[in-house]
Amino acid sequence: MKLLIDNCFSRHLAAILTAAGHDAAWAGDLGPDPGDEEILALAFAAGRVLVTRDADFGELIVQQRKPHAGMIRLVELSTDESASLCLEVLELYAADLTARAIVVADIDQIRVRRE
Repeated sequence: MKLLIDNCFSRHLAAILTAAGHDAAWAGDLGPDPGDEEILALAFAAGRVLVTRDADFGELIVQQRKPHAGMIRLVELSTDESASLCLEVLELYAADLTARAIVVADIDQIRVRRE
């Protein structure tokens, strides 16, 4: 799956997801942080699911109705825990994410908001 990893994560998360067979780009490679709206727009334009820790993206998508290509929000976890949980989400909810779902995941639960 095509992913854009928000710069709230390290490049290491993108490397782990790439090694698992995903096309994972890291927002930090795009230069200085352009802000949430621009990152969301870049992900949408490239057809990439945004992977973030930042709850503000949910507000942009749900309340402000900004276009998106799907989102995974991983609640505060280590990079390795985030990678493991993200891979689980990608396996279980690939079809939902392809249909632009928002997935919020933490160790105890995964919630899916479908379009």
